[in-house]
Amino acid sequence: MAISLTGTSESVELKCPVNLTEKASAEVRRIIGEQQEAGAAADKVYLRLRVVGGGCSGFQHKLDLDQVVDAKLDNVYDMHGVPVVIDRRSALYLDGVTVDYHEDLNRRGFSISNPSAKSTCGCGSSFSM
Repeated sequence: MAISLTGTSESVELKCPVNLTEKASAEVRRIIGEQQEAGAAADKVYLRLRVVGGGCSGFQHKLDLDQVVDAKLDNVYDMHGVPVVIDRRSALYLDGVTVDYHEDLNRRGFSISNPSAKSTCGCGSSFSM
């Protein structure tokens, strides 16, 4: 996706550091659609991926729906029809990450697989680099 640099007429091609699977994209589109139908979300809603400090191992992945993008701090990508926002600091930790959605008998929800994580905590909600 070409991203226009703020204050310039240039466009640069940025590769999204994250792989959002088709199943995950479909579920995000479904959730956004439900919120928009209920009037709880604006016309433009983004899937925000970020890394925050916390948890047993030091870092946690966060998935949120966001209606605000800061052109100075965020990059916007399109993955299977889902606008994805990643702040530039988090992008350093998210390179090669895969976001998937599972709807099985034993597991339901989003999963994030980070090949750069050196270790994860026992519950799997945090990681170290």
